Amino acid sequence: MKGSPITIARSLAEFVVTANFDDLPAQTVDHAAMMIASTLASAAAGSEISSATIIRNLEKARGGTPEATVWFDEGTRLPVIGAARANALMSDAAASDDSDLRNVTHAGTPMTATTLAVAEKLGANGKDVLTAIVLGYEVAGRIGASVTPTFKKRGFHASLIAIFSGAIAGAKLYKADADEVANTLALAATSMGGLVAAAMETVTREYHAGLATMLGLEAAHAAVAGFEGEQRIFEMPGGFCAVHGNGNAEEIVKDFGAEWDIVTDMAIKLLPGSQRYQAMAEAAANAAIKGNISAEQVSSIVLSSPGTHSLRGKLHPHNLVDMAHSAAYFLAAGTADRHFNWSHATQEKIDDPVIHGLIDKVEMGPEPTENRDSYRQGATVTIKTTDGREWTETVFVPNGAGCRGIDWADIEKKYRALAPLALSPENLDTSFKIIRHFRDVSNVSELTDCLV
Repeated sequence: MKGSPITIARSLAEFVVTANFDDLPAQTVDHAAMMIASTLASAAAGSEISSATIIRNLEKARGGTPEATVWFDEGTRLPVIGAARANALMSDAAASDDSDLRNVTHAGTPMTATTLAVAEKLGANGKDVLTAIVLGYEVAGRIGASVTPTFKKRGFHASLIAIFSGAIAGAKLYKADADEVANTLALAATSMGGLVAAAMETVTREYHAGLATMLGLEAAHAAVAGFEGEQRIFEMPGGFCAVHGNGNAEEIVKDFGAEWDIVTDMAIKLLPGSQRYQAMAEAAANAAIKGNISAEQVSSIVLSSPGTHSLRGKLHPHNLVDMAHSAAYFLAAGTADRHFNWSHATQEKIDDPVIHGLIDKVEMGPEPTENRDSYRQGATVTIKTTDGREWTETVFVPNGAGCRGIDWADIEKKYRALAPLALSPENLDTSFKIIRHFRDVSNVSELTDCLV
């Protein structure tokens, strides 16, 4: 399809092909390195979860050419797609990976799994990987924004956006030309589905992550091999934006480089569970601290958030999957403990009777009328006490969001909290030092050799 007319896919492809490490703002590549640390930490936490184990074992049984490391599996190496799928599923299983604030897409998981696997196969360096991550996050964010929130209202899962992150990052590492990148996008756009209904209360959520990774990388492989897709797929009738959104395809290619999604919209989870609930827990904890409120004094915990009309997820969680999607749990736990951290993903905390007692006191309030545009997965929480007092706190953006500022100290804290679940102390220290200075890595195997 050489000499094709300029389509949205082709415009995105030209942007991806011409961008290089030296063109990128320092903050973008710093956030990309943070995402690697976050994804690996989440994968360590998810490495022994049954869903991750099942897919890992299936990929190991399938076998094939040993091209890339399966993380935390005693040096197991598999074909690049199998390794990337297994690794991505591990990270998503723990519900502790990143999230795009606009479309709640966990783009970093498939992208990190893809880039480390492909880079290991190719012997690529740290700058190559960081560049691929920044560009993959940018393209996925732009495509996601063009169909948000309509795709959710139609019942589709955000994995249909996440697929583009790994697909583009993989194509960039393979040094695909513009036509090959455009075909990668065209094939990825028609490869991924996923339904929200299947993912809210089951491990299907991480199954989606594995599929998005596998299919995105397969799209890149096919395109680089010469497979041609429908490059008009974003703007044409019946195409991606028409089916999943309102046909606003032209928004995808506006103002390249003016802002970067990995800075403005990426949010790294510094707490377990759904990102949108973390602001709820933080606001509840702040209100409890401000009022010096004990659990026994609480009469009600009232949530207000734009577009939120009911408490999502199971009211009383029984396991990690339930907890990750239970707004009531985050609100009650934040109130009870006056903080929310990685311990709240443990079974002991999930079963805490004090938290469950407060869950029954959680209720919905009216949507906020002031500063609505400032809420980006944010929340206002009011705690009312039995003696008639009220304390209200608002968190507009969850901690760990790029636009709020991310500190390497917080990333290291997360890494040291979760990585020991799968790494020895020596490999933990070594791997984090490598990630912290990832732009200086000459071969990605310096990192993947530590992930055993």
